[in-house]
Amino acid sequence: MEFTHLDENGAKMVDVGGKAKTERKAIAFGSVKTAPETIALIKNGNTPKGDVFNTARIAGIQGAKKTSELIPLCHNIFISCVKIDFAMSDDEIFVTATASANSETGVEMEALTAVSVATLTIYDMLKAVDKAMTISNITLVYKEGGKSGLYVKGERQGFVKATNISETKGTVKHSVDGVDLIADFGIVGDSHAERGSKRQISLLGEESIDKMRALGVSGLCFGKFAENFTTEGITLHTLPVGTKLLIGETLHVVTQIGKKCHASDGCEVARTVGTCIMPKEGIFTRVLSSGIVRPEDKIYIIND
Repeated sequence: MEFTHLDENGAKMVDVGGKAKTERKAIAFGSVKTAPETIALIKNGNTPKGDVFNTARIAGIQGAKKTSELIPLCHNIFISCVKIDFAMSDDEIFVTATASANSETGVEMEALTAVSVATLTIYDMLKAVDKAMTISNITLVYKEGGKSGLYVKGERQGFVKATNISETKGTVKHSVDGVDLIADFGIVGDSHAERGSKRQISLLGEESIDKMRALGVSGLCFGKFAENFTTEGITLHTLPVGTKLLIGETLHVVTQIGKKCHASDGCEVARTVGTCIMPKEGIFTRVLSSGIVRPEDKIYIIND
């Protein structure tokens, strides 16, 4: 067997000098399990060492830049960008790193190193109040570019049919060409976006909307059920809470299946035909990484 990093003289660095430079991108993910009381300290700004996430973000970026010094035989490449996002549930901190470069070799190790160093820094910033924290789930979620092409840690299950927002609560959402998402917040300009909420993005499949059309409900445009993303090709309501989704260039975690109708006598659709599909088959997600989502963007279910 011929080894790429070993020859008759011992360890070697692979020669990439003859390879063409191409655009490369990688997304990595990791998490820190902690106590609810620790999450509360972060939210209230009462952590003993100061700003946890800003410190971890800088550390993660520095880690990505020093990857070739930390990992033997890893190439020293010029990184064009490293972006690190944080989100929190009641007892977990989610860390996502996106690295990109125009290079002869990929940036998977840079993204993974960024997540690793950021999660370690979170531990260091919080160890005075919670030494039982657990760092886990560090994994490559996505990579593109180079000879090996596209890799996604999961299976494509559908795509975004429409992206919808409402600037004011109580008004019907309308479709837009694309939306800008912020981690642990939601869609910029959407009235339902909220920092730390477990229902930052709402999704509903067009297959579900078709059930309402079959009952005789007319005028069901995208966004009529207050969904931010109308999807196609994925059975949303069968996804367990905790499932991670890659939607376009953004990572999400499913937080809720369905919801109680906000109107005491039911929504307009329910009053018309006696039932509504959103409380049963719509889902909600928390945004784990910032980015743009547009109609036609692919949706992947990420494997744990």
